Amino acid sequence: MAEKFDLTHIHHVNVLVGDIETAKQRYRDVFNVKFIDEPLPSRGVLTSRFSLGASWLVLVQPVAEGEPMRQLRERGEGLFLLSLGVAQTERPARAGMYSLDASAEVREGISGWRVVDLEMDGMSTGQLQLAFDQTD
Repeated sequence: MAEKFDLTHIHHVNVLVGDIETAKQRYRDVFNVKFIDEPLPSRGVLTSRFSLGASWLVLVQPVAEGEPMRQLRERGEGLFLLSLGVAQTERPARAGMYSLDASAEVREGISGWRVVDLEMDGMSTGQLQLAFDQTD
């Protein structure tokens, strides 16, 4: 039986962009936001995020080959994924422990976020991800 999770909030929403500086300026033109910039070399992206209360909006610019670059090429700029916050579990982070897809792995995202991508039957567009509460 698959493990069930206690959802806590929308952790973050990722938006793919072709040019992160242009995208940041567009958001600044409309909203009073302060960005936190952070590269994520393991995913081949630059990121810039701002807080939305308990959630984050993350701009993601692919700069190397990988899934984000493939998605940008195929679908263009726009919504990339929705990450749902879940309560910390006592189990160790291992492949398949936190996923509806046994091949998925928990990995480190920006700012030390621990995330896992989900594949769910019947979900045809976008990506869904879990983000685990940090214990420290």
